[in-house]
Amino acid sequence: MSINGVFDCIVIGAGVQGSFTAYHLAKKNKKTLLLEQFVLPHTRGSSHGQTRIIRKAYEQDFYTRMMEECYELWAQLERDAGVELYRKTGLLVMGPEKSENYQLFKNTLQKNKVPVVILTRDNFSKHIPNVNLTEGDGALVDVSAGVLYADRALKTVQGLFQKLGGVIRDKEKVTEIKPGPFVTVSTSAHVYRAKSVVITAGPWANRLLVQTGLQLPLEVIKINVCYWKEKVPGSYALNRHFPCFLLTESEESKEHIYGLPSNEYPGMMKICYHMGSKTDPDKRDQQTDRSDIDILQRCINRCFPCLTPEPAVVETCMYTLTPDRHFVLDYHPTYSNIVIGAGFSGHGFKFGPIIGKLLCELILGEVPSYDLSPFQIRRFQANTKSSL
Repeated sequence: MSINGVFDCIVIGAGVQGSFTAYHLAKKNKKTLLLEQFVLPHTRGSSHGQTRIIRKAYEQDFYTRMMEECYELWAQLERDAGVELYRKTGLLVMGPEKSENYQLFKNTLQKNKVPVVILTRDNFSKHIPNVNLTEGDGALVDVSAGVLYADRALKTVQGLFQKLGGVIRDKEKVTEIKPGPFVTVSTSAHVYRAKSVVITAGPWANRLLVQTGLQLPLEVIKINVCYWKEKVPGSYALNRHFPCFLLTESEESKEHIYGLPSNEYPGMMKICYHMGSKTDPDKRDQQTDRSDIDILQRCINRCFPCLTPEPAVVETCMYTLTPDRHFVLDYHPTYSNIVIGAGFSGHGFKFGPIIGKLLCELILGEVPSYDLSPFQIRRFQANTKSSL
């Protein structure tokens, strides 16, 4: 096939990270192509769905510090588009008070001077109705946290990218990547060339990286996104100021359980288990394991008395996990004009604006705004397969 276009940069994968990367490149007046294998919008990857939690509550300082600017970037996007993308609700963090995980959340928030309300057993039910606080658990609220309107955010950033002259081509699966001074990217429909390429392909990242002689230790899992019906409508409603929540660990599991107030489906609260079963991204619907739902049912029965402990709606998402659950934001080890954003491990959506900015900085050879050592590929050196 003949060359159908020459660009400054091609971004492969139009999820939240790829879309924000393309947007930042277009803002820098770079001729940018954003490629997506499915027809947009779609529900096959990791960026779809109506809502996500946005929070500064993290165990690690570097995430909390990055989120400080990220809130500003989300607010700027709202102003630029004239669209509401964020609703402040607060985030209730609960967990065994003396556990390392809970203390890390608490210490990181306090150290970074994030507005926090510490709840006690005596005042908990006054502030948080219809929740049973487990004996020995601590509770605090990250006041600035809230709900991001995910589908709306993705549509908004893609629209702004196109207004800046960016090109989106969906229903074009990448079939070949040929590295070189100019990278050649072949798709199911066309062939393109660019000075540089950013790979933000989510669960399909390794399928593309293998063409560049690299494989990262990424694991793809299927998440059951569950909605639970309120026994009394409004018991956990957004418009009644019920917060998002995160349970650091519980009787049921050492993994996080998280939830958002009832809003997107009237009378239903979104509560999910922060883990799932390994899957092939092209065959995810064949993965029928419900062990996560069993864990959620037991937790809801114990902690959320005003919810029916049987999911009313179950949707699907995928996480692409790294071994340490931290992102990959780095140059390809051999080709400096290929940059990789991968392994967002089920907590990357809220970082979309800042990740897009960082990947843009890398591909333009600028000094990154943050220390990227926690996100470099070399931390996997012993486990990274390479045929270079």
